Amino acid sequence: MPKGADQRPAAILPTTFLDDAITEETQGIIQLVGDMAAALPRTEEQDPKKLRQARREGRGSLPLPPLSDRAETLTIKGPGGDITLRLIVPSQPKGALLYLHGGGWTLGSADGQDPLLEAIADRAGLAAISVEYRLAPEDPYPAAPDDCEAAALWLASEAAARFGTDRLLLGGASAGAHLAAVTLLRLRDKHQFMPFCGVNFDYGCYDLTMTPSMRNWGERNLILDTKLVSWFVDNYVPPGQYDEAAIRAPDISPLYGELTGMPPARFQVGTMDPLLDDSLFMHSRWIAAGNQATLDIAPGGIHAFNAFPSKLASEFGSRALRFLTETGLKT
Repeated sequence: MPKGADQRPAAILPTTFLDDAITEETQGIIQLVGDMAAALPRTEEQDPKKLRQARREGRGSLPLPPLSDRAETLTIKGPGGDITLRLIVPSQPKGALLYLHGGGWTLGSADGQDPLLEAIADRAGLAAISVEYRLAPEDPYPAAPDDCEAAALWLASEAAARFGTDRLLLGGASAGAHLAAVTLLRLRDKHQFMPFCGVNFDYGCYDLTMTPSMRNWGERNLILDTKLVSWFVDNYVPPGQYDEAAIRAPDISPLYGELTGMPPARFQVGTMDPLLDDSLFMHSRWIAAGNQATLDIAPGGIHAFNAFPSKLASEFGSRALRFLTETGLKT
């Protein structure tokens, strides 16, 4: 069995979900984010282009990460035109990780997580490659997964020559975790191969018809709420073009896919994330299909909790890096 993944289901303790499990520091972050959301205009009532610009200027609900002076970019051919990749590469890579950013298929960018890419390069020894995939509503489904598929195929064909390794991993957060799952299904089903030896999923959305935790969340805005996720989904799969049955297709909602032959996976989510059920359900289905998987649940973690400096973010970030460091190594 590869290191970094456990075949056994993780024991989910009821105490993980109790208020007593949430530290004072995490409670403060919950309060801070809730207050910020109440003071800012509703995301779904704004123009996506203006939202993207506001985020680049630091006028959003998530901290603006600094850009790395170590990053380089290159352009590859994609099905809808050129795709920009952002790379941070250690001197002697022990592998390569393709990273798919979050943002509800509507927001986010390849350069929006440079500190994470640096940590992956420095602490896990991996070449970190972030994908500038096309965004909705200008480019709805299937533009984003088409670009991610093209980037994965490029990495599979170029990693040995460019980075000196064929040890490939995949990672994604939120909508990026969704796109990572879709990419794996496409590689297996369309191309009949699986180049990735492991995948790290951060608080993904795997059922775009909405799992119970998302449907029942309501109006409390902690980065996400029910109305905002509905807006993101409508941008990605416009209601006039896709009904609920169509949205359950595995290429849109990978939770409904046949999941055999997937690589070892690590799922991470917080107890205060509306997308909690997505990770609970997908982790169980991953194991039920005969794959290896672990599940890390952060007490009091909101959506994108690891974007806020805290002991919780540090602990779970270390767990992710350990998984990426160890998974796929020959024993």
